[in-house]
Amino acid sequence: MNTVTGSEHDNSAVVVGGAGAVGRLMADLLRGDGIPVTIVDIQARPDATSPITVGNILDPDDQLASVLAAAATVILAVPESVALAADLSAVRPDALLVETLSVKSGFARHLDETDRLGSIVGINPMFAPSLGMTGRPVAAVVHRQGPPVDAFLESISRWGGRVVVLDAERHDRLAAATQALTHASVLAFGLALAELNLPFVDIDAVAPPPHTTMLAVLSRITGGEPEVYWDVQAGNPHAAEARAALHRATQTVSETVDSGSEAEFARLLTQAESALGGSADRYRAVCAEMFGIVRGTGGNR
Repeated sequence: MNTVTGSEHDNSAVVVGGAGAVGRLMADLLRGDGIPVTIVDIQARPDATSPITVGNILDPDDQLASVLAAAATVILAVPESVALAADLSAVRPDALLVETLSVKSGFARHLDETDRLGSIVGINPMFAPSLGMTGRPVAAVVHRQGPPVDAFLESISRWGGRVVVLDAERHDRLAAATQALTHASVLAFGLALAELNLPFVDIDAVAPPPHTTMLAVLSRITGGEPEVYWDVQAGNPHAAEARAALHRATQTVSETVDSGSEAEFARLLTQAESALGGSADRYRAVCAEMFGIVRGTGGNR
């Protein structure tokens, strides 16, 4: 089954921003289905594994316009600022447009201003692209329904992804909780640890599995692309609410400890566990499995 649909003469795909991590993931998956893929980026990159058609989606030249006009699927693997300003006038009305933004509501409002484009879907792989798609959640927002959207989401499932269909508002609220809150928590942990100014060699020597896990996540985030994490924090209209909740929660923990009441602290643990929605035992098992991989550390505290 072809992943994309369009004219019977051309089932090609264009991945704009295809030199980035998400773009490379999508290009590889499409090529695995035998789909001809053209990678477009603002400049050639020396570390690119595939040839890049240099072009600016904000101001397409004749070559890029021709590539866009021929494609059955156009994927925007670009930041929100670029996606909102992209010149898509050359895209065929019967082509599928896919955006991969971390925030969906702004693009959804942007689409209200045009009816020329056809089927449009937004996806957000809720994982680092280098991990691969198999078994991982892919949030999907259907901006404009059509058979190409159904075919594309079926392909994601066939590639091993777990499609979770949401509307734009629900997506952004969930992304604020699962991404913005998580990233802010880990960054705050790293900043606090730096402020304590202890020799890392000593921390590394005594770190128990929970701390080692936090160090690993901190390392992964700080080693990523800043613009991705910036978009999650600055672009999501609900991210500030998530960070404010984190700030209040940290204050509550401090105030409870300062009160000297162990009973109140126990109630905090119960209140925090309620966020797991009755799945605490399942996640304790996940934690035990994760910590079983973490070796050479202290006790399981």
